[in-house]
Amino acid sequence: MAYKISDDCLSCGSCEGGCPVGAISQGDAHYVIDADACVECGACAETCPVGAISQG
Repeated sequence: MAYKISDDCLSCGSCEGGCPVGAISQGDAHYVIDADACVECGACAETCPVGAISQG
């Protein structure tokens, strides 16, 4: 199951740079993950300073 970014996102952009497949982009309210492009590696979750990224 692809990772998701919650409303706790600070829009710092650290996850976007940490994604090896470019599946993360700035959305309207916060960054979002393209579920079809996500390879479920977890790299983005490791870079998030507030823990706003989780599987599911």
